Amino acid sequence: GVAISTYAKYCYNKLQKAALTGAKKGLKKPNIEEIRHAKNAVFNPSMFGSSLQDIITMQKERYPDRQLPWVQTRLSEEVLALNGDQTEGIFRVPGDIDEVNALKLQVDQWKIPTGLEDPHVPASLLKLWYRELEEPLIPHEFYEQCISHYENPEAAIAVVHSLPRINKMVLCYLIRFLQVFVQPANVAVTKMDVNNLAMVMAPNCLRCQSDDPRIIFENTRKEMSFIRVLIQHLDTSFMEGVL
Repeated sequence: GVAISTYAKYCYNKLQKAALTGAKKGLKKPNIEEIRHAKNAVFNPSMFGSSLQDIITMQKERYPDRQLPWVQTRLSEEVLALNGDQTEGIFRVPGDIDEVNALKLQVDQWKIPTGLEDPHVPASLLKLWYRELEEPLIPHEFYEQCISHYENPEAAIAVVHSLPRINKMVLCYLIRFLQVFVQPANVAVTKMDVNNLAMVMAPNCLRCQSDDPRIIFENTRKEMSFIRVLIQHLDTSFMEGVL
């Protein structure tokens, strides 16, 4: 009883994304559960590749009082629970891709991960969630402001506070999370200082829309600097206890 156009639109969007990102990565073929999940995805949208507003709408029934996406906070908590802040190369070293795919399936079914041992797995999935957002965490219309103020803490912070509320909350949660990792005692173990964290996280927050390799190369440095400035200077104390 579902219009063919519903399936057609969904498949068209999936094809567009596959053309950009490639097919499913990993050595294992999709298992029965993954195939079943994919078949139902047209009726039960994924938390990966959706907009922030859509994700909040999806979780309303389960978590009506949450201000932040459950997937964001849950994966962040899992990284810390597995001592990710004491793990060398966290956010730089990728988790096993098949384990990441399995965790993605669990999370997309609102299941709390169990039996995880390697913090690189939830860390990799968390980066993937940010990277796959339908619209970048910092929307396109704010991009030029960000790369213009990449060395000015006051102006950079002003950009953050001008973002739509949901984007601001999600970004501030991320920055507060990263500020845990830049504590000197943690950096001594992880070898991931503020520069390294900014390098791996900037592409998950900002997306350059230019096709010119020179502009992309030049802006990459500015994107990293912008995120570094936020990690160093953004006061995220107001996010304490917010979920």
